[in-house]
Amino acid sequence: MQIESTGFEGLMIIQPRVFGDDRGYFFESYNEAAFQRNGLNFNWVQDNQSRSKYGVIRGLHFQKPPFAQTKLIRVLSGEILDSVVDLRKEQPTFGKSFSVVLSSDNHRQLLVPKGFAHGFSVLSDSAEVLYKCDTLYNKESEWGILYNDPALSIDWRIKDGERLISEKDKELPLFKDLPPLF
Repeated sequence: MQIESTGFEGLMIIQPRVFGDDRGYFFESYNEAAFQRNGLNFNWVQDNQSRSKYGVIRGLHFQKPPFAQTKLIRVLSGEILDSVVDLRKEQPTFGKSFSVVLSSDNHRQLLVPKGFAHGFSVLSDSAEVLYKCDTLYNKESEWGILYNDPALSIDWRIKDGERLISEKDKELPLFKDLPPLF
């Protein structure tokens, strides 16, 4: 398992070692010892799974402290553009976004630490996304940032007329309107 830095503290791309042959493939999607050797110590308490069709944009979501979550995101089928925004005021990457393609073909995972807003767009006909969380979901703490906030300049790789966004996500505030939370 290869763990790659992204230039954002704590935000890591996980690339498992895939063993394939004419029968298919095998890989460890999570190995606690490998994570711990790299200083990544988490107690995963919840798994979430979603299925979405092409054009769906989910996010940018986060949970406010004390219910903030670290997430380990991977794609079971299809392809997504996974995007995050650093909300940690003391970090040099505060207010910056990062995006990476995760797919069932590249097997990449994204480790998103507490203090990031997270979202994704579906680039394939459909996609199934699975993510682990280190804190249980708390409805009163859910919040987010408007997915198309011009200050963030996230290219979701979905044309305007093809975007499928929930009404709730269309009403999220701009990044500049968030109070300091992290």
